[in-house]
Amino acid sequence: MSRTVTVAAAQLGPIQKSEGREVAVGRMLRLLERAHQRGAEVVVFPELALTTFFPRWYTENLDDADHWYEQSLPSPATQPLFDAIRRYGLTIYLGYAEIAHEADEQGVVRKRRFNTSVIIAPNGEVILKYRKVHLPGHAEFATHRKVQHLEKRYFEVGNLGFPVVRAPVGRAGLDVNLGMLICNDRRWPEAWRVLGLQQVELVLLGYNTPAVNQDNRGFEAHHLRVLHSQLAIQSGCYQNACFGVAVAKAGKEDGFELFGHSIIVNPQGEIIAMATTWDDELIVADCNLDMCELGRTTIFNFEKHRRPEAYGRIVEQVGSSAPPVWKPSKS
Repeated sequence: MSRTVTVAAAQLGPIQKSEGREVAVGRMLRLLERAHQRGAEVVVFPELALTTFFPRWYTENLDDADHWYEQSLPSPATQPLFDAIRRYGLTIYLGYAEIAHEADEQGVVRKRRFNTSVIIAPNGEVILKYRKVHLPGHAEFATHRKVQHLEKRYFEVGNLGFPVVRAPVGRAGLDVNLGMLICNDRRWPEAWRVLGLQQVELVLLGYNTPAVNQDNRGFEAHHLRVLHSQLAIQSGCYQNACFGVAVAKAGKEDGFELFGHSIIVNPQGEIIAMATTWDDELIVADCNLDMCELGRTTIFNFEKHRRPEAYGRIVEQVGSSAPPVWKPSKS
């Protein structure tokens, strides 16, 4: 008997700056109902699913931006989501902005801000929490940009690593090895590999990615933005023998386009479902987790074939450095 789990990518259309959480939550509730009707057991929402992508707006005093963050889950605004999760017996990935009052690296308890996702069990308990590690963008206002990308201002680098947990999903309670990434993490093979080394079977991933690279350092066509996103996810799934559910925010948000193209990918790197709109959309696929075994026991059998003694540079070095210059020997 195969180990099959039915997953749903719950893409969200734009959430405008003027819209409150009740608008986003209402739309998410409708997607959860549809997911339940279509037999889904796991539902994945995008990064920062409860608000607009607020790092595009500069705020001098970060305390003035606290209203974009969640200080607890569930909150009064998100309680209806938790009620629906219990009602339908679903396992959910939810991305949001988190305020945590906890000790920093020096042991000082203070207010800390993270770009966070959680996996929520059918009983409403949080199974696993992840905080985004690879923060793109910049920390100060950039005059050369038409649109700001201030994630480095609004968030700290995640401090929970890349955890994987084995947990029952859906009403049937099939045990699945679950891991998470957020947006830019998908572009870094190191993140996928750490999950793969924990035998992850299902990677849940939300993103908010602009259709245009606003950094003005060269031209990247719209179709290449999509290609590069999908390429990273497909290669991550293939090289780590896992399924991936990558879910976007899409459409024109506050006048700026997010490119959508939510996808579900199998362990052979194939896209098995893809969103085709720039609005709220649900795509569903059956994932036979037994497919993970082929890669894990053959070409990507880590125990047999990995050579970590040769990979030291990956963890010892941050920036790239030029290689030595070859010079012909004197004869």
